[in-house]
Amino acid sequence: MQSTARGEGRRLAARHRNIELGLLALAVAVCVAGHIDADLALTGKMPPNLLVHVLSLGGLAGAAHMAVRRFAPYADPLILPLGVFLTGFGLMLLDRLDISYAAAHARKGDFQKLPAAPQQFMWVFIAVLVSLALVVFIKHHRFFQRYVYILMAGALVLLAAPAFFPGRPEDFGAKRWIRLFGLSFEPDEFVKVAITIFFAGYLMASRDALALAGRKIWGMTLPRGRHAGPVLAIWVMSLLVLIFERDLGTSLIFFGIFVVMLYVATERTSWVVLGLLMAVGGAAVVGTLEPHVHGRVEAWLHPLDIYKPVHDKAIISDQPAEALFSLGTGHLTGTGLGSGRPWLIGFAGRSDFVFTTIGEELGLAGVTAVLLVYLLLVQRGLRTAVGLTDPFGKLLATGLSTALALQVFVVVGGVSGLVPLTGKALPFLAAGGSSLLANWLTVALLIKLSDSAGRTALEPALPSTDFPAQAASNRPAQAEQRAGQASGQAADQAPGQGQGQGEGRAPGRTPAHGTPSDPRPASAPEAGGQQAGRPGAAADFPTAPGYGTGPGPSRPGGTLGGGLHTPTHPSGPYPPSQNPATA
Repeated sequence: MQSTARGEGRRLAARHRNIELGLLALAVAVCVAGHIDADLALTGKMPPNLLVHVLSLGGLAGAAHMAVRRFAPYADPLILPLGVFLTGFGLMLLDRLDISYAAAHARKGDFQKLPAAPQQFMWVFIAVLVSLALVVFIKHHRFFQRYVYILMAGALVLLAAPAFFPGRPEDFGAKRWIRLFGLSFEPDEFVKVAITIFFAGYLMASRDALALAGRKIWGMTLPRGRHAGPVLAIWVMSLLVLIFERDLGTSLIFFGIFVVMLYVATERTSWVVLGLLMAVGGAAVVGTLEPHVHGRVEAWLHPLDIYKPVHDKAIISDQPAEALFSLGTGHLTGTGLGSGRPWLIGFAGRSDFVFTTIGEELGLAGVTAVLLVYLLLVQRGLRTAVGLTDPFGKLLATGLSTALALQVFVVVGGVSGLVPLTGKALPFLAAGGSSLLANWLTVALLIKLSDSAGRTALEPALPSTDFPAQAASNRPAQAEQRAGQASGQAADQAPGQGQGQGEGRAPGRTPAHGTPSDPRPASAPEAGGQQAGRPGAAADFPTAPGYGTGPGPSRPGGTLGGGLHTPTHPSGPYPPSQNPATA
């Protein structure tokens, strides 16, 4: 029965991989069709190097599929296609914007006329190959549990490093980049992944202490003061990032990830309320006192002040207003790919304003579709967290999904005027190698996590084979012991053996369920005696996940490793109130 269940689980896993392959083909086809449509609308010609583009994108998707099929066969079939679709869609948008910027800035001589899509395509190769290396060489997600504090130390160093590098005018006051030897990268994207792994390991070890109740204030039970220390430390760290690096988005994402994971670990609503109060209070103070953050807030509150005759050029920017106009122009179905004017927003192709291209040229329908793709990717991550059995994996999947959801929220909210602009990159779509690599690492981790969850759900656990030789050698001793117990019971039950057990009983007759003075079954060994110390007992064999300790439909045969069943209750296999001998 168990081999049949395993075979059925493997067939279902293979079916999932076939579904994944079909979805990958659909994702590549949609992205290539959009690429062709945009170029035809802009130039009237087919895209140059179209065959190379199709073969490269399709080859990367195929290689990723083969790696997942071989090394993560039980993974969720939607995570990889969703990542491929968003990446290919982002390449299409950047190529469309490159054509418009090259025409609009041909005589200006600025950097915006330089194409961004070729460099982004190079980073796609790097990101996908690195993520495949993680899928292939990391056997289990608990590998990262050994290095949570090392990852945290490295993350703090990377997080603080940009504050010591000089800013550039095109960074507009933010300090999020490390520049060495002509290369630059954004460390907070990798810190987001590392700090999520640390939070998962820390909360798994400390969740019991953090779940303890404290004082009740205004009907809400607040945590104890000494247990609120970690929250205060993360809050201070997020404020320091906000003050010294002027990075509102990273600060909100870090603190939001920790509060959500803390709630999942402890199920205490008071942590969420306390976290929200601290986030709002800290952001209000810093937004008032720090000039750069204050300028972001002013530009958010008054996006159309740029058109006033008198305005502060150091604070007010035309980007928020142009973004609102672009989104409004799209209406329901948009102007069509290549038929809008999203290039009027400065460097939209190299920032979070790439989202306005979707709103203008695909309309509300396109925006909704893209957000639903993000939402589906987050949902698959949370579904993975539900299916996992170990606390570390649950918290890690929850944290990675939360990080993706929060980043999409702060970027889309900033572009649409819901929250102040943060300058974060829209995952998978905006140009930037650091962001793309970090997001593909997130996809790879979710694939490994979903593989563990799928293996638990589809492949039934096998009996432990830790001690096969011991189990085989114990079987004769068990048979001999049972024979001795049976002969001893027969002697006790012989006529003329006293007034205790044999009185009033037919010669040689064995009671079915014992006597009222001894409610145990006659064949049951003494609880805590021979049963506890007998070699080869069921306690010697670890119980496989998903199986109970007694016989039943969820546990074929009733025992593991051939051992006898250990009674659940001191009085035998039945609770005293349900024993047939005493009922």
